[in-house]
Amino acid sequence: MPHKANLLIVDDDANTLASLARAFRLAGHEATVCDSAARALELARAQRFDLILSDVVMPGKDGLGFLEDLKNLGVTSPVVMISGQANIEMAVRATRLGAVDFLEKPISTDKLLVTVDNALKLKRLEEENVELRQRLGRHELIWSSEAMRRVMAQVERVAASETRVCILGETGTGKELIARTLHEKSARREAPFITLNCAAVPAELIESELFGHEKGAFTGAAARHAGKFEQAHGGTLFLDEIGDMPLPMQAKLLRVLEEGEVERVGGDRALRVDVRVLVATHRHLEELVRQGSFRQDLFHRVFVFPLQLPPLRDRLDDIPVLAAHFAAQIATQNSWKPRTFSSEAFAALQKYAWPGNVRELRNVIERVLLLSSDQVDAASVQLALPQLSQGVVGAGFSPAPGESSGTLSERVEAFERDVLLAELKRHNHHMTNTARALGLERSHLYKKCQQLGIDLRAIRKSDS
Repeated sequence: MPHKANLLIVDDDANTLASLARAFRLAGHEATVCDSAARALELARAQRFDLILSDVVMPGKDGLGFLEDLKNLGVTSPVVMISGQANIEMAVRATRLGAVDFLEKPISTDKLLVTVDNALKLKRLEEENVELRQRLGRHELIWSSEAMRRVMAQVERVAASETRVCILGETGTGKELIARTLHEKSARREAPFITLNCAAVPAELIESELFGHEKGAFTGAAARHAGKFEQAHGGTLFLDEIGDMPLPMQAKLLRVLEEGEVERVGGDRALRVDVRVLVATHRHLEELVRQGSFRQDLFHRVFVFPLQLPPLRDRLDDIPVLAAHFAAQIATQNSWKPRTFSSEAFAALQKYAWPGNVRELRNVIERVLLLSSDQVDAASVQLALPQLSQGVVGAGFSPAPGESSGTLSERVEAFERDVLLAELKRHNHHMTNTARALGLERSHLYKKCQQLGIDLRAIRKSDS
């Protein structure tokens, strides 16, 4: 699917600007026109263009001087130069200054569009190469457990379709990794994979982030901004923590999902977008619908194929392979010598409840490597684990508050865990009665137990 690009065209001839802009817009691109190098430099400084097309011979600063200024400013947009007075020396100088191509006037529309498409593809390949180097190993799914085998079987089944998937799971279980895997196994794998964490964006900015805005749409909007839907055109948009999206935005998102069109903030026309939307949340969406904080019609739009990720405490067989993978990755990144784990070290890791799941495991492995010089043993693992929550899996046990050491937040967390465990036992694990006794919503009690690593099924068994 063609990539829609934002182009800047610089030429002192009004007819050339008009004809080029028309050709690019018919091809599905957006074009900003400018009749001088000085003005073009201001535009390039204020906003990002996917490609710049510039004439060479212009009044005032010529195209080669403009190209040199772009380089000095650190503008990375690819530049194609055009001229009716071209010569070898001019073309060589333009190439040395960073131009990706040099075309002679008159230019056929077909040749121009091919040149621009090739330049855009080259730029995307360079960006993807940088991204792949940066994320090497960070976005790899590692597993060997039966629980994850079932999840991956579902991923394989749904990935090739256009079905909307809702990925469910506690914080740190790898929801974004699953979303990336769904994208990479789909027919959209060559197109962008764009993410937005709905909980991390202020409510007043989320519309602009999703749909984009026009220059001057609000205070601080100094340039046009393409939103996440536009950026993901032809590919996949992953909306993490959708349960935290404000209600007014839920209505606007619903309209986009139904109509396939977005309108930038401050804009006056709808833009067609072709995007597969994947969502994720650690919250209970059905409960949010009952509470009135999540729209039922949006729920039915995004909750087509729910995919539940197990917490790490329910996939203990994965801990040794994950630990070894993280250890090798961290050692390589820091130029440390490779480290192996004793069987006792793996056993110690498997006894911990992992409230932070795989994300917490990676952090602990990094601490383990700092604390050990040769083979990692159980003692190094015990030192690296959070000292206030080293209970066996599911028990959620921690030392009594009076015996605690550590930061204030760690001591408060330990105290909260003790209080919840005591109240659950007092009310025979009846969640409604326990929530009422603690002055909590029932859904908040479930969430609190998840945050503190309390496995409700395990403690029911241990107390029975």
